Amino acid sequence: MAQTLRSEAVNHFVDDLKTTHGDNLNSVLLYGSGSALREAEVASEFSLVVVLERISAEDLQLARSPVREWQRIGYPAPSYFSIGELHEASDVFPIEFRKMEQSRKILYGTDPFEFIELSDVNLRHQTEYELRSKLLQLRRLNIESLTSVEQLTKLMVESLASFASLFRPVLLLIGVDPPVSKVQCVRETVSRLGLDAEPFERIFALRTSAEQLTDEVSTNQLFASYMRQIERVIDTIDKFEN
Repeated sequence: MAQTLRSEAVNHFVDDLKTTHGDNLNSVLLYGSGSALREAEVASEFSLVVVLERISAEDLQLARSPVREWQRIGYPAPSYFSIGELHEASDVFPIEFRKMEQSRKILYGTDPFEFIELSDVNLRHQTEYELRSKLLQLRRLNIESLTSVEQLTKLMVESLASFASLFRPVLLLIGVDPPVSKVQCVRETVSRLGLDAEPFERIFALRTSAEQLTDEVSTNQLFASYMRQIERVIDTIDKFEN
């Protein structure tokens, strides 16, 4: 059963961080698939970022107790940044930082993104890199799965979830606010880039068991169509001007 993100648990964790880090705590922010903190949201859809004025080994040791308690009740550990690192690392993590910029809730302190400038050049570079890396991995895993319809079906379903996450920055690069849902994010990308929707819709159907593949020929044909559309997305990003 998926763990939900409960406001009382978040508030308690923020209080623990304030006690632990004192004046060194700059801010705590929540970001993910929605900007509002709601009882029903699944915890895996959100991430927490703890921003300190400075980070030393001693600060990390102090963080162990509240973070362990946070993990004990079923939530993933937060990411720790110094305020300086947020400014300096925006060119290295443009996809994650753009997520934070687009959908965040300040739980404590000041908004660290108020004065951070994010570059579309860096976003394009990382997006293309991630897309190409996942395409190379997809090809390698396809070779390993050629003799199994079941394995190849699983590969398409699982890989589409990863590509859907990368379609968010693709939409940002073309000036479109990405939908929250991964399915809608894929559909919006298909529409905006003029892609063939059929392979994506069939893979969505496979995920929900609305469609089943039974032979190698049709499975490999679907995979080939799917891969061609991914390649078209990469070609589009590659042609963007720096």
